[in-house]
Amino acid sequence: MSKKGKRYRESAVKIDRMKKYGLDEALELLKDGTKAKFDESVDIAVRLGVNPKHADQMVRGAVTLPNGTGKTVRVAVFAKGEKAKDALEAGADEVGADDLVEKVKGGWLDFDTAIATPDMMGQVGKLGKILGPRGLMPNPKVGTVTFEVAKAVADAKAGKIEYRVEKAGIVHCPVGRVSFSNEKLKENVLTLVEVLLKARPAAAKGTYFKGIALSTTMGPGIKVDPVATQAMVK
Repeated sequence: MSKKGKRYRESAVKIDRMKKYGLDEALELLKDGTKAKFDESVDIAVRLGVNPKHADQMVRGAVTLPNGTGKTVRVAVFAKGEKAKDALEAGADEVGADDLVEKVKGGWLDFDTAIATPDMMGQVGKLGKILGPRGLMPNPKVGTVTFEVAKAVADAKAGKIEYRVEKAGIVHCPVGRVSFSNEKLKENVLTLVEVLLKARPAAAKGTYFKGIALSTTMGPGIKVDPVATQAMVK
């Protein structure tokens, strides 16, 4: 078992592991426990009452957080002709067609989000074994396979994140940085919670939001009351 660092232990002692905090109080504790010398990421984990093994209970999509994630997002676009020009004008970091496909095949992966026009998916599909395991494969369900490349690039740069329930029924997402105000973090969290509520599969039975936890890059998790948080959205 790995030994927790001194800063982690100092933060953890302030948190009641059995208590489910209100969102505002959880954010206060989160900030109070920050010890790192860099601007830590703030992440959320939501445990859903779904079984991802069944296709009709899969929860997946994308959402643009109102205050972004605080991260500089590098965007690669697979497009040609006018659409490639649109992508460059929108601020894409790398744009190409067959040449970009070959570049990725050669091992280049210096980007956080990949966008492709539908006519390029025949070529991009060949990169499945490279992009898929890294969560970089363009997908029409999350808006990254589209002819509206300018909008897709702008959304990615503005803080659009993808969410997907994992095998254990948990959705992990970044919702900002420690340097964000509590109000901005709260707004981002509630935006994601609202989207997840709307994405509830019809086949999901019983309690849908089973648990919520917030954490920073170097800090312990803080349990958040899922019922009270949903009520804030409604």
